Amino acid sequence: MTSRTSLDLLAPAKLNLFLHITGRRDDGYHDLQTLFQLLDHGDTMQFAAQRGGVVSLHVAATAEGRRLPLRDNLILHAASELARVADCQAGAAIRLEKRLPIGGGLGGGSANAAAALLGLNELWRLELPRQELARIGAVIGADVPLFVYGQSAWGEGRGDVLQAVELPAAWYLVVTPPCQVATAEIFHDPALQRNSPRVELADLLAGDCRNDCEAVTRRLYPAVDEAFRWLERHGETRMSGTGASVFIEVADESAGEQIIASLPRGWQAFVAPSLAQMAHVEQD
Repeated sequence: MTSRTSLDLLAPAKLNLFLHITGRRDDGYHDLQTLFQLLDHGDTMQFAAQRGGVVSLHVAATAEGRRLPLRDNLILHAASELARVADCQAGAAIRLEKRLPIGGGLGGGSANAAAALLGLNELWRLELPRQELARIGAVIGADVPLFVYGQSAWGEGRGDVLQAVELPAAWYLVVTPPCQVATAEIFHDPALQRNSPRVELADLLAGDCRNDCEAVTRRLYPAVDEAFRWLERHGETRMSGTGASVFIEVADESAGEQIIASLPRGWQAFVAPSLAQMAHVEQD
């Protein structure tokens, strides 16, 4: 079996355009309804063949300029699971340029894991179908299958039961205050809304949807509340996932950059267009 030499992939950000919690499951997780919008902005990952069956990871940077811990890293976990399932002993050198904030609710870790599955499947010429890669990804994290399929989707279950949807093209301004939200803390909070009625896409279009995590996150993380209040002066503000990132839709890149010009010190922000479908693997 001949391997590719190297390839690059985008690990895109996602936004939850709404997030309802409709119940608690017997396995301790929650049943969700959400609409995932992918963005044409995210981390970049490079994959190169490496001798000796060793998979190594080098992190070029994080958005906050900090080291990314490699213990329990989802990229290495994905690589290990893929090699185990495919009974593959090939190696790879992976380079990650981390542009998305950690703990921002933008799916960075899950996107990285999915990119690892997609990239190594190509690099090692395993030819596993996306459905199999998504099955492997679901073991790693609930959002990983979304990024494996690489398109905007209606999500249910833990967020891993997906139905592809076509959404209108749009630009988004995403703002992240200097804090990391612990997802488990939000989902364990007694005040969390857990019995929202199930909705349809038409309800979202009619404006009858929200993020059930928002009130808890804003109470526990004052920086998120501050970012929310700052951004809502410029448009209808929503929170992605459990936070910390909040976002608005903007007319175009220029409109978003004008708002960023007055961004408070220490906050991060970017403007990006929606991404309907991830591009295929790019060969170096």
